[in-house]
Amino acid sequence: MLRRLYDFTMGLAAKPRAKWFLGGVSFVESSFFPIPPDVLLIPMVLANRKEAWRLAILCSITSVLGGLFGYMLGALFFDWIGAPIIDFYGYTDKFASFTEAYNEWGGWIVAFFGLTPFPYKVITIASGVTDLNLAVFIVASVLSRSLRFFLVAGLLWKFGAPIQVFIEKYLGLLTLLFFILLIGGFVLLKYVI
Repeated sequence: MLRRLYDFTMGLAAKPRAKWFLGGVSFVESSFFPIPPDVLLIPMVLANRKEAWRLAILCSITSVLGGLFGYMLGALFFDWIGAPIIDFYGYTDKFASFTEAYNEWGGWIVAFFGLTPFPYKVITIASGVTDLNLAVFIVASVLSRSLRFFLVAGLLWKFGAPIQVFIEKYLGLLTLLFFILLIGGFVLLKYVI
């Protein structure tokens, strides 16, 4: 099944509308969608390495715009949905201290998790919920998301076919590693931050 999904994604990467899909996935992943844009970025760069930098720019811009949408979701809908839940469970005081700590370190949190496979939408929504300074959020998002996507695109541009062979050979192991990092990010967020 994993191999079929990989082959489907590689086939999609060569289609004329693939950039629209990539931009769309990059946008929605930053606000609510569970699948990161890397699943399209990687095969698209491998399919046409000359497009690596344009694809990295597309991912960066749409990811930051999607992050702003996630920030808006957190800022606008927290009072309506989140606050009553926190109040119901008696965590209002703890949430206030969390908000202070998040705003003190928020720029670094956004920058760090924007680079990792951790679901960026959690960070964008939390930034809106805690009313993190919007300029700090934007700068940290632009820097971290751009660095992430340019790093991925750059490595694929530089190493191309050998990376593709490596990915195809170790697809199962790489997928497992990706999900371990993803779950580790959730654990880190829950118990450390």
